[in-house]
Amino acid sequence: MTAATTEGSAPSAARDEALAASIKMRARDVGVSYGDKQAIEGVSIDIMTNEVLALIGPSGCGKSTFLRSLNRMNDTIEGVVTTGLIELDGQPIYGPDVDPVLVRRRVGMVFQKSNPFPKSIFENVAYGLRIAGVREKKMLAQRVERALHQAALWDEVKDRLDESGLSLSGGQQQRLCIARALAVEPEVILMDEPASALDPIATAKVEDLISELRKEFTIVIVTHNMQQAARVSQRTAFFYLGKLVEVGETSQIFTRPRERDTEDYITGRFG
Repeated sequence: MTAATTEGSAPSAARDEALAASIKMRARDVGVSYGDKQAIEGVSIDIMTNEVLALIGPSGCGKSTFLRSLNRMNDTIEGVVTTGLIELDGQPIYGPDVDPVLVRRRVGMVFQKSNPFPKSIFENVAYGLRIAGVREKKMLAQRVERALHQAALWDEVKDRLDESGLSLSGGQQQRLCIARALAVEPEVILMDEPASALDPIATAKVEDLISELRKEFTIVIVTHNMQQAARVSQRTAFFYLGKLVEVGETSQIFTRPRERDTEDYITGRFG
């Protein structure tokens, strides 16, 4: 099922052109298998510039697998095969001539469990920059400070940059990991259940941060929390049994879903 069939066709050629220009990533007929197990198949969707796209669905439905296919993280798992087409700014991200490291620099990722390194707060954020070859101290300091500002963490840690990142609270650690992803200046940020391990106050801060980051970045978030999807996303995609069932504006998905499976999941009949 393609984004065109689920969200309606454009009424004019001009709108088609405007839509194409606003697409940041495009997936067509994407499938991922782990050995003999088909995790997702036939997934086609467009991801728009400066939007938050939420991926929802029951556990094991393939949403995290699809998320990881968007920056080739699945490549790190032995035996995984990815088929179909995924483009970033119109260019395929899979292929023998494409460096997955460069893909992941442009498409960053924040994981479910905060994973700060046993290094200082500064070095946690600077890690990716150093890997990318940034050595000049002034440049490192500027990029680290900017990333911490973007992650709404600077005011809380600016006087303790030499302290261990492990000394921060759970919510601060997750925002530190977001800052680490932002430091290398990605264009797209993937978030896999970024607030599932956090308390309500820390969750609210992460949600506020996501809404703020959308002004500069394209964001795809996997969440089991449908209220969270409704709060932070502009569009929502529902996955079930390894397939994309439906994608549309978040308000439409939650109030007027087109597919029965979507309605049953939204209303709690299964999940």
